[in-house]
Amino acid sequence: MKLLDRTAIVTGAGRGIGREIALGLAREGARVVVNDLDAGPADETVAAIHAAGGSAVTSVGSITDADAPDRIVDTAVSHFGGLDIIVNNAGYTWDSVIQKTGDEQWEEMLALHLTAPFRLLRAAQPVFAAAAKTEQAETGSARCRKVVNVSSVSALSGNPGQVAYSSAKAGISGLTKTLAREWGRYNVTVNAVAFGLIATRLTAPADDDVEIDIAGSAIRVGVNRTVLDRARESIPLGRVGTPVDAAGAVLLFCLPESDYVTGETLVCGGGWRG
Repeated sequence: MKLLDRTAIVTGAGRGIGREIALGLAREGARVVVNDLDAGPADETVAAIHAAGGSAVTSVGSITDADAPDRIVDTAVSHFGGLDIIVNNAGYTWDSVIQKTGDEQWEEMLALHLTAPFRLLRAAQPVFAAAAKTEQAETGSARCRKVVNVSSVSALSGNPGQVAYSSAKAGISGLTKTLAREWGRYNVTVNAVAFGLIATRLTAPADDDVEIDIAGSAIRVGVNRTVLDRARESIPLGRVGTPVDAAGAVLLFCLPESDYVTGETLVCGGGWRG
């Protein structure tokens, strides 16, 4: 229980990797604000945390909404009295080669994967700064707080068909490194985890015709089966990662053992970098 008396925000925590991150933080004692686009999955994650003896609340809605950053941060502060950990996990893929990528698609990927994390962290800054100032005055040191931004190997190596997604995720690197420098004075570490091939609904074979509902719009997701097969063959560990594997990499940056690590990007891909 290394995160007792800590409060965490996890975006996109109703399903898949985000759900496993929320559950993992709760197992370590953290109180969790579960954000998701859909109320049903968010409620299910909270119920699972409660069933295991943990504490969690929901903050439902798209992280791209104008009021989402303040609303999510306010939920943490009003319910749990503070904020210690932010995991910017929410997202989905909307793939096309560049000549077929429209402005709406480009803007949506940037808004979701780069602008939304920026705005959530901007909303959290006053809370982190005030807490650090108070703790410094009272005890002489501020507790270490954590930010983990989710990136992708697509940002590191590029990926055909993901010009918008990979560009947004590449921007996460600059956000992470800059905030690591800006927030060191608050004793906040800021790191990123770049996922490789993780088995979720977003990486199902494309010919399975998997669609997700985003605010009433059906977005087809998935990866070409031939590309998937080649990727699997290239993974040194010999298997596709699971959401539990992915969550474990994020949790590494949330635990006290990583208190002197900041501004880094960890690749969680079984040795595969795209």
